[in-house]
Amino acid sequence: MLNESYCNLQLDGAHKHNTHQSWSYDGSGKFTDFHVSCCEVNRTIAFSSFGGHFTKHVMTMLLQSRAVFTLGIRMCSTHVTKGLLKDTVRPNSDLSEFREVFSKAKHIVIITGAGVSAESGVPTFRGVHEKWRKWMSQDLATPEAFSRTPSRVWEFYHYRRGLTLNKKPNAAHLAIAECEARLKKQGREVVVITQCTDDLHRRAGSKHILQIHGNLMETRCMSCGDVTVHARNPICAALKGKGAPGPDVPDANIPVDKLPRCEETDCHGLLRPNTVFFGETLDSHILTKVEKEMEVCDLCLVVGTSSIVYPAAMFGPRIASRGVPVAEFNTNPTPKSEYFTYHFQGQCGTTLPPALAPHESEVTH
Repeated sequence: MLNESYCNLQLDGAHKHNTHQSWSYDGSGKFTDFHVSCCEVNRTIAFSSFGGHFTKHVMTMLLQSRAVFTLGIRMCSTHVTKGLLKDTVRPNSDLSEFREVFSKAKHIVIITGAGVSAESGVPTFRGVHEKWRKWMSQDLATPEAFSRTPSRVWEFYHYRRGLTLNKKPNAAHLAIAECEARLKKQGREVVVITQCTDDLHRRAGSKHILQIHGNLMETRCMSCGDVTVHARNPICAALKGKGAPGPDVPDANIPVDKLPRCEETDCHGLLRPNTVFFGETLDSHILTKVEKEMEVCDLCLVVGTSSIVYPAAMFGPRIASRGVPVAEFNTNPTPKSEYFTYHFQGQCGTTLPPALAPHESEVTH
């Protein structure tokens, strides 16, 4: 699913050092220049893809090689072929069957994406909010953009923060939080692994959350590294009234010393949103926790994600490769639907609550 890109992936010890694997791509859907190599020093894999798309065959080999789990770099594939489910077994949509599986699960992982937040009115990086002014949103959410034009990037994030702050958790968020609290009393566990940065899962009441892309309500100091929650809006005086998204709106060109600054004693460094920009390495501590959850869960739900943003796009298939049931809840099939046991199509706020409601076998506490 990656085109002309380079990624870093962490090994989990299943490969020996100095391992090399190659595939090829001839322009007809198969790779000619696909290479995976293991570096002995840092136990990472680097791979490059020169055109085309991952075929199911290549994906299966990567899953079996246990290489594509905790990628080190966040990236988005915009090269998604339609009709990926052709000639494959379609996932089951039998809710009663899923409910039986759910009733027996002891450790449930729920992977959520932007589709969940979109139902609360939070904008995604695609669709109507794909552009901000005349720039693509994904081009602004990069370390290079922040380095070149911190004022523009802060205007963009100020706009996104403003859109997010007044949103409320929807039925999907609440169903997940209620399920976690209810099953905890039964000695069962629910863990949320989310790509969302809006903090709506926490506001809904979820406790065990792994935010792999960071938190839009937090800042991180570029100098001292201090992470702080900043829920006020605007985050600094210079951003008041700024960030309008219209294509003809000029940049405010706020001086760097007037942008959000660190409040730690003797620091005053430039702050940045504590989110993972596209192209940045994800937090290794969080990825370690994600890896553990993927190894121990006995049921996985993939909710409201397009499955084109990596590394999260590989979490569900990774779990499915262990033989664990995976249920996808989304408005449409995704490039990863074929790997999953179940697919429930529709708005997450409609399909998820009945799926997570108390089962008749549950003991009342």
